Amino acid sequence: MYNTTTGEKLKVNNTYQKEAHKKLTKGLLDMIILQYLDHESMHGYQLIIKIRKGFGVNFGASTIYPLLGLLGKKVTQESTWNMDSERPRKMYKLTNAGKNVLSFTESSLNLICKNITNDNKIQMQTSSLISTRTTHQKENQSLIVS
Repeated sequence: MYNTTTGEKLKVNNTYQKEAHKKLTKGLLDMIILQYLDHESMHGYQLIIKIRKGFGVNFGASTIYPLLGLLGKKVTQESTWNMDSERPRKMYKLTNAGKNVLSFTESSLNLICKNITNDNKIQMQTSSLISTRTTHQKENQSLIVS
């Protein structure tokens, strides 16, 4: 796992963090694949290696290839056979429909992250209000008792 700003490798300290990271990556795997294909055409094994290096998660062929097939059925990517290399490789390319899906998915994810951040700020503001009220209530009670 790498810091997206500095490119520095991050340490994942415990099992829960590793599981959470893998679960998030798997949940966003279709978007990750579409992003890679938006930059260049790739064969399946290339995608597996890029995901492994970029996210530190080992998804094998049994995860990636069925997802590529599903994305192909949804017309988000198309494949062609590259016969120029020493062995034939099925190359995957993002379609215009795939670019639209990728754009929508990225926007949706950004909105979700923004809402989580805003909700967190609201909770933080609420908790500070509660502690302020509690302090004022204590002060008022001490005034009444005195």
